Amino acid sequence: MNIEKLDKSGRKKESRRKQIKEWAKKHILAIALISSAVVITGVFLIAIYSIKYEQTASTDLQIPKKKATPKKFYSPLTGIEVADENATKQPVTGVMIENSPAARPQSGLKKAGVIYEAVAEGGITRFIALYQGEKPALIGPVRSLRLYYLSWAASYQASVAHVGGSPNALAQVRNGSYRDIDQFFNGGYYWRVRDRYAPHNIYTSGERIDQLNSAKGYIKSEFTSFTRTDGKPAETPNATKIAINLSGYSYNTSYTYHKESNSYVRSMAGAPHTDREDGQIAPKVVVAIEVGVEARAQNSDGYEDAKTTGSGKAYIFQNGMVTTATWSKADINSPLKLTDESGKNIALNRGQTWIAAFTPGRGGVSWQ
Repeated sequence: MNIEKLDKSGRKKESRRKQIKEWAKKHILAIALISSAVVITGVFLIAIYSIKYEQTASTDLQIPKKKATPKKFYSPLTGIEVADENATKQPVTGVMIENSPAARPQSGLKKAGVIYEAVAEGGITRFIALYQGEKPALIGPVRSLRLYYLSWAASYQASVAHVGGSPNALAQVRNGSYRDIDQFFNGGYYWRVRDRYAPHNIYTSGERIDQLNSAKGYIKSEFTSFTRTDGKPAETPNATKIAINLSGYSYNTSYTYHKESNSYVRSMAGAPHTDREDGQIAPKVVVAIEVGVEARAQNSDGYEDAKTTGSGKAYIFQNGMVTTATWSKADINSPLKLTDESGKNIALNRGQTWIAAFTPGRGGVSWQ
């Protein structure tokens, strides 16, 4: 083995390592700068790519913003959708409308939101028709007030349009606690028509009612009415024909359920009950309530007043079905409530509601 050759080879390798080290020392700054540049360039390229990706993603994957759902407003009287919040506070007016044969066909009944029907005198029935917002052009014939109609109207903070009334009704409505718009003191807002004879010929209009309410400062009504819902016809209806007897043949009523319109076509005295201007009357909901009567001594005219406070049986007809319920009213100014066995309010369909009050033994309700 040639030791000298190995030694020379080792010295050569060592010499190369020293040269590399010397070169590295001389160029270390340049190496560092190059390395930094590579790193910075990489980071820059990654950043550029990320920005482009985010821009692309934000364009391609951007979730469209949901449009705000316009708030809906509903009439507290009927539950029907109205234009705005102001429409929900429009003043309510209850108009006493006659129902003797000489008063038929009446005007304005079809456009009322809620109607209460009961015997007024001698078996003759009468209505108080409640309006809010839009009203018919013609309403009447307008007749006298009874205390129980005032009780039903009072809970709606309603103006009460009438022509006089029984002594106890007048004493109550004129005590300063109610919105009394009696024709006796506001004659310019009522008129007598020529095609009917007195006392069946006094009329008013939606326009004049609005003017009278405005003149009196009755610009809004705040009240609690029935809970409302969007009803649908029952698949298997159990009450498509209703008969409500109030006194005698001329005033007894019946209803036939129409599934297509989900309403009840009204008849009276065996014939269709029509509004003179707007045709067949067909409420969305019919309610029959069982009421007692007050003693005759409370009314000097000898009429009996229906008991409107307390509670009693009620029968609610809607969607082709009948529901047995309980009506209750705490006092003259409290709302009429319709509740189920558990005391929960029963929701009524949106639209016109017709409430008939009958006295057991003199009237009744049946269906099939």
